Amino acid sequence: MRHTILPAKPADAADILALQRLAYESEARLYGDRTIPPLTQTLEELRAEFERLVILKAAADPAGDGPLLGSVRAGLDGVVCRVGRLIVRPEVQGRGLGTALLAAVEERFPTAVRFSLFTGARSAGNLRLYQRLGYRPVREEAVSPALILVFLEKPGPAAR
Repeated sequence: MRHTILPAKPADAADILALQRLAYESEARLYGDRTIPPLTQTLEELRAEFERLVILKAAADPAGDGPLLGSVRAGLDGVVCRVGRLIVRPEVQGRGLGTALLAAVEERFPTAVRFSLFTGARSAGNLRLYQRLGYRPVREEAVSPALILVFLEKPGPAAR
């Protein structure tokens, strides 16, 4: 699939938020919970993230002006790069875009000793993707009776 990955701008926030809600709808159904943070995040909260996180977007055209296909966010917390909200438009999932977004955001943090992310224990596809890309489970945390988060990590460039 042809796509371009580039830094998102605050002007992209509304499109990213709309895609985030679309992408996390399946997670809400899986866990029977429509109050998960990706679905309740406000536009103002997302705009504030542009000040402290690297936010990338994947678009269908080289200029980045076409339809938004995916996005990912990350930030350095000491020596740990925390990756979050990896989203891909449902109709293009399974075509390598999530892998490309994750690789692109990891490249932006050459001083990271490790990368860290989390997903729900029932999110088998997410777990397969992350483990295939070198992330290993390090702990679990029960958020509610229905939701257990699995935290995964992998060594960063500064650890090699």
